[in-house]
Amino acid sequence: MKKMTYPSVLSIAGFDGSGGAGIQADLKTISALGCYATTVLTALPVQNTTGVKSIFSIPVTVVEEQLKSIFDDILPSAIKIGMVHTPQLVETIAKSLTENPKIPVVFDPVMVATSGHKLIEDPTIKSIVTHLFPLASVITPNMDEASLLANMEVKSLEDMHTAGRKIMQLGCKSVLLKGGHLQTDILTSLYFKEDGSVIEYEYKRYETNNMHGSGCTLSSAISSYIAQGESLENAVKIGQDYVHQAIFHAKDVVIGKGNGPLNHFFNPQKLIKYEME
Repeated sequence: MKKMTYPSVLSIAGFDGSGGAGIQADLKTISALGCYATTVLTALPVQNTTGVKSIFSIPVTVVEEQLKSIFDDILPSAIKIGMVHTPQLVETIAKSLTENPKIPVVFDPVMVATSGHKLIEDPTIKSIVTHLFPLASVITPNMDEASLLANMEVKSLEDMHTAGRKIMQLGCKSVLLKGGHLQTDILTSLYFKEDGSVIEYEYKRYETNNMHGSGCTLSSAISSYIAQGESLENAVKIGQDYVHQAIFHAKDVVIGKGNGPLNHFFNPQKLIKYEME
């Protein structure tokens, strides 16, 4: 009898009790795209759709034990990293990644919440650039995060081109700079490839308050498509397509009093099974 398995995606991220972002968004996205989700919790923010109230740390040793437990048992086909808010956590995660160098990593540098709240301090940003950027297949900053990383204002598409080139010089293999904060009817994201070329993706803006967790969802979607065997470039493209549709199908829904969640299950896929090697 043939033995089957699932494409597995590991989410290393923070918590969101309101269900729209963080590990909760990752679980929904990975599942909706037919993959098997495992998780490592890095932090426990107290938040809802109106913003982050406070952040409680998970001890570094606990994160380390979680990582070891997952890697010893269910080796992921791809890894998504979200909120990492201390240098010690950065180094612990980087150590696990270097011990598993063949697994593609999608890193969403969660630095600024949708509400504008800065979530991590400068020493952590420096540690992320030093230890995690070189290990990630792609990083996915939004315009606010790009401003921090490139040390410049990022308000326009021209700014995005400049900032993206600067971020690539920090040691990244590739960068998807998301243009969701552009004040235009057509939103443009830029994918800076390892060979120096840049791909532009354009999407129609929807008038909606439901954008909470869009960055978490995108990085999880890209990871899921990589786990299914898609190339990195194609995973970046169809991951954005998925998020665009998830926003469209949630745009008129009211959940919470602030920035509501996406509709992750607008077209859920059955759990993919393939034959074990």
